[in-house]
Amino acid sequence: MTGARLPAGWSLQQIREVSGDREAVPLDTDRAVTRALPPAADEVICPAIVLGFHTLCLVQSADDAEWYMGSLNDDGSIICWSNYGDNLYEALRGL
Repeated sequence: MTGARLPAGWSLQQIREVSGDREAVPLDTDRAVTRALPPAADEVICPAIVLGFHTLCLVQSADDAEWYMGSLNDDGSIICWSNYGDNLYEALRGL
């Protein structure tokens, strides 16, 4: 599963307005994503959508459609440390 895409019903302009980041971009999903949250720390997340905000990212899991916030590493991998359930709006506001 590769590709850079936006969440259904959201435009890039809306994502930028809600997040406050005028440089937010969709990123390719072909990258390593892990979650650092108990009880499933070090669990691999299969990303359906990845949104980039400089060194932060929001990742929607292909498995459960939940949104995770994390850090974008220099090698392109992401470590997620926060979960927003299916609420993209709250995740964007939490950046």
